[in-house]
Amino acid sequence: MTASELSRGSQRAIDNNCVLFAYHQMGHDCMAALIAIGAPITALFTHRDSPREEIWWDSCLDLAQRHRIEVHTPEKLDGDWIDWIADRNPALLYSFYYRNLIPDGVLRLARLGAYNLHGSLLPKYRGRAPVNWMLVNGEREAGVTLHHMVARADAGDIVAQRAVAIEDEDTALTLYRKLVPLGVELIREYHPLLLAGCAPRQAQDLAAGSYYGRRRPEDGRIDWRWPARRIVNLVRAVTHPYPGAFCFVDRRKVVIWQAAIAHEGAAQAVPGQVISAGGGTLEIAAGEGSVRVQRAQFEGAIEQPAAELIRAHAELPKFE
Repeated sequence: MTASELSRGSQRAIDNNCVLFAYHQMGHDCMAALIAIGAPITALFTHRDSPREEIWWDSCLDLAQRHRIEVHTPEKLDGDWIDWIADRNPALLYSFYYRNLIPDGVLRLARLGAYNLHGSLLPKYRGRAPVNWMLVNGEREAGVTLHHMVARADAGDIVAQRAVAIEDEDTALTLYRKLVPLGVELIREYHPLLLAGCAPRQAQDLAAGSYYGRRRPEDGRIDWRWPARRIVNLVRAVTHPYPGAFCFVDRRKVVIWQAAIAHEGAAQAVPGQVISAGGGTLEIAAGEGSVRVQRAQFEGAIEQPAAELIRAHAELPKFE
């Protein structure tokens, strides 16, 4: 390779450089996809793992360090950081499951645009925790969307989407794992088109969509007056690695990790009443139908087959 060819290659890397804001498994795998196709990454902005979370995903920080990519973990993107990014003159800015809203002043720095990968089929489920909310609401289809970033969360024009079916057995974790490779596909296919300025672009109809906020652990409280399907949807939406759906027995908190619909239709008994116990499971009456609880635990105790929770009860108890 001649000196002039080397020079042209270096200039292309400068012209096509990316600044990434990434976290979680989606962030890791999409960054890995960019590295694999030779995209020059100037810097990664990411988060330090929280000791309060069950960390099961691969580290963006570790991946960046293995590839000698500069890493930063600021709590806030203030004026100094905006100046720092501006000095890098990024062609593209990507956000892959970065948890903070990126200021408009940063978004405007990307010469060819700033793009976010969101875990829903926008304009539905804008905002936080889309996978969990989709399961809570009993949706049958999920997906990912690559879209332009604007000051308003998840409101920018759509570049492309991929969809996948939600199965009855899916939990938040299994559904998330279905979405990650779809996100990677979008990055591999559309990164070259974004650089070339010829990627598709379609405005969102926000009025036809929905927005959801952050879920809190207390949102996992079960109301046994709900239909059985709604209860099971909540359980699978917040089971491991999330805090879990919960209720109380004799004023003791019980976290339910696995459940299925036993019966649908008319109520089987007073909601919350244990109908039967056997094979390690409990059948509990709901407002409509009943729920078969398979795995559960008293707070502070070990997770176990659900029927073990009531071994010491002379009569079948009521869950509240």
